[in-house]
Amino acid sequence: MTLFAVSCTSASDEIEKQVAAVRTKGGASSALVDGMAVYRKNCITCHGADGKLGLNGAKDLSISVLPIHDRIQIITNGKNLMTPFKSILSEEEIKAVAAYSLGLSNQSDK
Repeated sequence: MTLFAVSCTSASDEIEKQVAAVRTKGGASSALVDGMAVYRKNCITCHGADGKLGLNGAKDLSISVLPIHDRIQIITNGKNLMTPFKSILSEEEIKAVAAYSLGLSNQSDK
């Protein structure tokens, strides 16, 4: 009996491609930073554990369609009331939390 795998592009496949691209550009150390831990320490107060809190005008990350490079830009430089993290987090930490935030998108679809 032979099984055939059907290949299809899903949202999670696209997320994995974006994360892999950032890790490739950022070097191996980007893959070693725990994006969830960075998120929990720095982002959870306004965005919430699931990305939906919206405190102080924070965007709902569960419905965000921003690609990873835009997330990196916003985390680095801030936006509206959001703190710029360029002097708080390393470049690797910023990339890791951006990658982690992609996983918060459309959690209800998972």
